[in-house]
Amino acid sequence: MKAIHRDTYNNQLFKDLKIDCEKCFGLCCVALYFSASEGFPADKESGKPCTNLQSDFKCSVHKNLRNQGFRGCTTYDCFGSGQKVAQVTYKGKNWIQEPELANQMFEVFLIMRQLHEMLWYLKEASTLDIPNSIKEKLNLIIEETDELTNMSPEQLIDLDIISHRTKVNSLLSQASDFVLEKAKSFVKTSNFKNKKKLSKSIDLIGVDLRKTNLIGADLKGKFLIAANLRETDLSGANLIGADLRDCDIRGANLKNSVFLTQLQINTAKGDSNTKLPDTLVHPKYWDK
Repeated sequence: MKAIHRDTYNNQLFKDLKIDCEKCFGLCCVALYFSASEGFPADKESGKPCTNLQSDFKCSVHKNLRNQGFRGCTTYDCFGSGQKVAQVTYKGKNWIQEPELANQMFEVFLIMRQLHEMLWYLKEASTLDIPNSIKEKLNLIIEETDELTNMSPEQLIDLDIISHRTKVNSLLSQASDFVLEKAKSFVKTSNFKNKKKLSKSIDLIGVDLRKTNLIGADLKGKFLIAANLRETDLSGANLIGADLRDCDIRGANLKNSVFLTQLQINTAKGDSNTKLPDTLVHPKYWDK
């Protein structure tokens, strides 16, 4: 299938959306709720520092997180919102030195993460081979969203994030619909007689999809937990919001899939033969 991205990978486009823990104040280690059922050894309340977080904001068990039961830490991705809040929004002030800012900072972090996630999807959409009319709208809302990330803490807390997300989702849907139609056209002109059609069910937990045609598949929001996608071709497939926890993607081709994130990849089971978009990396703990 012909590549669906019109523009080649530009590292600068996604640079500010990649995690840089050295410039953060351990915000994800404090602001987030940990659940024993989601990759942590025990529950932790939001706003309470993880017991492994040190005074320099580094983790005392960082090199051994998975063996210590902190699998959730190795899969989490904040889309670069941590360092943005720490270095830009609060200009280097941290919640230990200024505890009166702590609760506000944690709330702002959760909002910023949503904005950065939107930017990730919007920027990828802007690289797709789509009509210029859609691309122009995307560029405008990227600029608008980027401006929102530079607002003050008070402005961010007052932001109607749901309203903005609705606008973003509308444009992302337009872009993905165009890509899916393009992929479907390719399928119609190719030989897929031995491939099954994808179920419309949102629940694909544990399902073997190796004999299913997944080119141009709409997997948006589907539960693919522990599903078998080994050595499948997901070119043109829309994976926005899909739950890939323990999904077997060893040897799968996701290079030309759309709206796939590092967090999703981190939770899946892959190997060195798994093909990923240029924006993502193979987790170190994957099979070789």
